[in-house]
Amino acid sequence: MNRRTVLKQSVAITGGLMTAGCLSSLGFETQSAWRDPPLVQNRPDAVYYPAIVEGMGMYGTTTAGDVGFALMHSFPHRFWNLTGTNKTKVVVRSSDSLHLMASVWDVETNTILPIDISAEISNADGQVTSTNLWPMISPNMGFHYGDNVGLPGEGQYDVTLRVGPLQTDRTEPFEGRFTEAQSATMSFTFDTSETYNLEYRRLGEKAGTRGTVDLMEMQMMPEPLAPRKGNLPGRLIGDGSSGDATFFVSVVEAGTRFGDGDRPYMIVSPRTPYNRVVLPRMALSATVERGQKTVFQGPLRASLDPEISCYYGTSIPKIKVGDSVTITVQTPPQLARHDGYETAFLDMPPIEFTV
Repeated sequence: MNRRTVLKQSVAITGGLMTAGCLSSLGFETQSAWRDPPLVQNRPDAVYYPAIVEGMGMYGTTTAGDVGFALMHSFPHRFWNLTGTNKTKVVVRSSDSLHLMASVWDVETNTILPIDISAEISNADGQVTSTNLWPMISPNMGFHYGDNVGLPGEGQYDVTLRVGPLQTDRTEPFEGRFTEAQSATMSFTFDTSETYNLEYRRLGEKAGTRGTVDLMEMQMMPEPLAPRKGNLPGRLIGDGSSGDATFFVSVVEAGTRFGDGDRPYMIVSPRTPYNRVVLPRMALSATVERGQKTVFQGPLRASLDPEISCYYGTSIPKIKVGDSVTITVQTPPQLARHDGYETAFLDMPPIEFTV
């Protein structure tokens, strides 16, 4: 994998755009920075540069079976949950100690897994708390899982991360895999001088403009990226944008590892603009029309492939030149969003093109 930088044990974000430093050096009281950090006014209905970007530290990685786990931390911060198209802001509570994050992947292919994760935290006195980590997306980390967590104080903790069976379809290389729950236990030390001194960047005049910061490059886990347009399998037949997400559509001929093997297979690969982060947990459908006749109409199934990562697909009749294709977003990405993404991927009109 190509890496621009190496993530050290408690490294923060590299390449600050404007002022960078810990909270106190920027003139913030720690608690007020968490409770009410700057938020861009008049935000676009698109991906945008947030007012601030929080640093991240790495607690470590481990494996269980064929699943890799990474555990990360930052100071508590707000995010937005999405249910259908309803968005709810999650504010920092007085009891929140840190923002705990995780990522999981297939250790054989370094493919990020869109799979539910729970975390159970304990110390020498017994269980402290448990939570189902939210699938979420942020400017500097992309797709991951996280939640604000309350701890009774500094010290050493054990966390057991559990994943259930993979609920999406998968192509032949993953056949028969990720069908059972897996769990891994890791130890970490909660040290406020470590977590609360992670970098905290203000983006100055860029805040509120369309665009995003670079993803953090991490040595210890794969990046949650969709392939470049030219690396999609099959023949590219169209592309478009909806809700500021970018979609590429290709068709793979029959007889490959995709679909039932008897018919061509349509692949729809949505991703964020600017940095190609995968967008799982959507519901999509496709319609193919030939003149006045509808030759296909049906859902696209959420799927996983080591070459494409998270995508949506279905077997279809043979596509011909002049066919009209419509990709409809039935449900936008059911992902919690950090500042910079909470206004994007909500109102997502159909994508239409002619082959």
